[in-house]
Amino acid sequence: MNKNKKESLSEKQRGCLEYLKDNKLRRINILEGSVRSGKTYVSLLLWGFWVVTKEPSCTFMMAGKTLMTLKRNVLELLGDIFSGSFTYSLGKKEASLFGRRIYLEGVSDARSEAKIRGLTLDGAYCDELSLFEEDFFKMLLSRLSKHEAKLFATTNPDHPNHWLKRDYLDNAELDLLDVKFTLDDNIYLDKKYVESLKKEYTGMYYDRFILGLWVAAEGRIYGEFDKSRMVLEEAEIHRRLENNPLLFTIVGVDYGGNKSASVFSLAGFDRGFKNVYLLSEHYDRENKSAESLIHDFTERITEWRGEFPPLKAVYCDSAEQLLVKSFRYAVPIEVKNALKRPVNQRIAMLCRLISAGRFFVSADCVKFIEAMETAVWENSRTGITAKPGKDVRLDDGSINIDSLDAFEYAIERYERELFKF
Repeated sequence: MNKNKKESLSEKQRGCLEYLKDNKLRRINILEGSVRSGKTYVSLLLWGFWVVTKEPSCTFMMAGKTLMTLKRNVLELLGDIFSGSFTYSLGKKEASLFGRRIYLEGVSDARSEAKIRGLTLDGAYCDELSLFEEDFFKMLLSRLSKHEAKLFATTNPDHPNHWLKRDYLDNAELDLLDVKFTLDDNIYLDKKYVESLKKEYTGMYYDRFILGLWVAAEGRIYGEFDKSRMVLEEAEIHRRLENNPLLFTIVGVDYGGNKSASVFSLAGFDRGFKNVYLLSEHYDRENKSAESLIHDFTERITEWRGEFPPLKAVYCDSAEQLLVKSFRYAVPIEVKNALKRPVNQRIAMLCRLISAGRFFVSADCVKFIEAMETAVWENSRTGITAKPGKDVRLDDGSINIDSLDAFEYAIERYERELFKF
């Protein structure tokens, strides 16, 4: 790392490096708190400076929710920081830092802990630790059996009864260093950007992602959704799009079952990804047959192509691969599986758009509007949650979740473009 980069560290970041200098790192070292607070950058400095002190024969691991998020959040940045001393291959799931071998792993499901059984590690780095399965983390700690082995991790706050906070951060008996960050700790962010970021998060998300607090989600999920400002008549949408035309449109698809509906949602992004529009919807509660669904899909795509061009692609719930294949044959358009990111990540994205005043819905999309007004966190209805320590959107068949899922599938791939982070 060059001298200029070191001098540009914030006071909180320089304080973190003092833990390494003063030999005060612990077995578990967690940097937690606000988004864009500088915790990831300094965690990688700590990681790199610590790794280089270890013998070349030592073995390490870096893990993220997926290999792609690990690449985007960590590996590319690590390459910038230690240019010439760090290389990686996602295909081989390996990296090299100062000549030390590092295994790379994604931990997207509960089976991930089986991937690291039998390993013996000298050190590990975890990106966005609160998104990990607890079983994987326990297994990883058991693999850190070498003398003076250490774990480094970053995380944003989550539910106050999350396993990470309950069993680790709040456990005074552990050999653990917990460093807390807030957005204001990053003094190098543009002030206008910080002001915009603070406006984009409200309620529970403001407490977590701006203040760095572990708070519970309660009540209506989309409390900021204001029909008087965000629901527009078709003529008003077309008028707005004359001033800033559509960049492209996307269709999201969620399939129905015995207690749910099949939904196609047509979402549009205007130029510069300034705003997101829900332009039209198809809602079918009857689910007569696969043939009827394919017929409806063909009609809607043909109709929407003519009304809101250019229609770029369709993203479908991956649960029904036969229907995905049938859609591909039915209409000459790109049909892909939806990413299906964690529900709460999709919720946070939409809440951020709503808070920033960048989300608009056609008045014709009555089912989606109803879904926005009735969606609640599970514990708001029952007083308990089916998954203790996790925020869960109520999905018991009593409210329309399908319209929300379909729209989220349409827009989830474009989070980076929308927020340019």
